[in-house]
Amino acid sequence: MKRKALYSRAKRARGTTGRSDTGRPYEDWFAEPEGPGLVRRGWTGFRGFLERRNLTRATIAAALVLLAVGISLSSLYAWHLTHPGPPVYTQWDIDNAVKNTLDNTPPGPDQTTIAAAVIAPSLVRVDGFLSPEHKAEIEKQEALEAKKAGKKLDKPAAPQAKNAAPAPVPPAKAPTPGTPAAPGAPGAAPDTQTADATPHPDSTGSGVVIDEQGDILTNLHVIRSTDRWEITFFDGSKSDAILVSMQPENDLAVIRAKRQPDDLKPATMASTRGLNPGDTVVAEGFPFGIGPSVSTGVISGLKREFVDPDDKEKPKMTNLIQFDAAVNPGNSGGPLVNRDGEVVGIVTAIYNPTGQRVFAGMAFAVPIENAARGAMSQNPF
Repeated sequence: MKRKALYSRAKRARGTTGRSDTGRPYEDWFAEPEGPGLVRRGWTGFRGFLERRNLTRATIAAALVLLAVGISLSSLYAWHLTHPGPPVYTQWDIDNAVKNTLDNTPPGPDQTTIAAAVIAPSLVRVDGFLSPEHKAEIEKQEALEAKKAGKKLDKPAAPQAKNAAPAPVPPAKAPTPGTPAAPGAPGAAPDTQTADATPHPDSTGSGVVIDEQGDILTNLHVIRSTDRWEITFFDGSKSDAILVSMQPENDLAVIRAKRQPDDLKPATMASTRGLNPGDTVVAEGFPFGIGPSVSTGVISGLKREFVDPDDKEKPKMTNLIQFDAAVNPGNSGGPLVNRDGEVVGIVTAIYNPTGQRVFAGMAFAVPIENAARGAMSQNPF
């Protein structure tokens, strides 16, 4: 009877290759196991692998360390790929970003627009009213002058010789060149009175607030021929005013409002020492009673002199600013400001060689320094 073969459980001697403990080739380790479990067979095979290659524990530890380092570096690289850092910009990138922003940004308001907005809260309208007694006196005087003129017209003409040629009609008197027109003189505002409206002013001009007490700088000729003055502020509120001081040689006066708005904003003033011909200026006021109106121009000249041929008693005005911003009757006393909205002068007169009281390209303003030497109680700077 044939006996069944018995196999020893002892380990194979070192150096034996090609077969496992079960006598099967190593290539069959991962086949469907027969006998012991897969984990045990794997561990046995791993131990045999180490023994056949004489690998020590130090070598194994080093290999594990290298494996761990490799895994760590791979993880770090993968994290950087998914979490990129801040980009590094070059000067070319910065220049192109600035150019793109400038090309796609709409332009801001003009500097003159900003200047007009800065001075607007300090601008006021000055309306002058005649008292009934004063108005009656003026009307009486005008009637007497008209009567005298009528008598001269009714005087019989001198007899002419028979068959003599008729006397030539004298030509109309040409206007005196250089006749000034003070923009803001009495009667400058158009007649807009209606049956149910409040009485229109006898004169209209402009002014500028110079301090928080409600002091207003204007031209003397704006208020000189009237008895009562009414101030209209930027918010539409009104107040009567009283005369504080005046400076006839510079056609300046300071009046004070009896009531001021809570948010009254005085104007900022600037010296004219930095002005040069060609500098931009802005004039704001109430021409012909319409406004506030804004006009822009440039400084045409400095240290100009001006004589009013209609007022022989008025002294010659010197050190004036000549400018070409459009102003008309009603602008008198209004501010002339620089590009920063700072007051550099007070509009006082226009020059028209035709004798008409309208702007012809030349206007004059009193430098703000002149106001500091008499019309104002303190230095505006």
